[in-house]
Amino acid sequence: MLLNQQSSLIILGLLLVWLAALSALFYRLSHHYQKLTKGMSKGDLRSILEKLLKNINQDSKRIDKLIKETEKIKKEGVHDIQKIGLVRFNPFAETGGDQSFCLAILDGEGSGLVVSSLHSREATRVYAKPVKQGKAVGYELSDEENRAIKQAKRIK
Repeated sequence: MLLNQQSSLIILGLLLVWLAALSALFYRLSHHYQKLTKGMSKGDLRSILEKLLKNINQDSKRIDKLIKETEKIKKEGVHDIQKIGLVRFNPFAETGGDQSFCLAILDGEGSGLVVSSLHSREATRVYAKPVKQGKAVGYELSDEENRAIKQAKRIK
């Protein structure tokens, strides 16, 4: 009989521990559910999760659209002015200062033009030469013009 009472007490103790563990687990799950549904109108967890998934899908579509637009802008932007190089120099010994210059204006592919200005006491002359992929098209380039192109190409 004593053995029966001891085993009953042990079983009762184990059941109480089991009940306490289940109660703690239930409390945690209930608390987590309340945090998930905080600020939501009446609805079950399934409808809330469906709403979240719908929002995620909409955001994913928006992100895909933004990626496509960014790629389009990158492709179109290749032909915009992206690189500029300026070299000032003195072509004539009798004049003072670096009043002459070469200005290279290039797009993302290294095409564009070089504008050169030669300043002397009597006049200032301005020349423009086309550039395609970093090389002159139909004209010889001076050392200063080549330096301006090299300077522009270094810009990333």
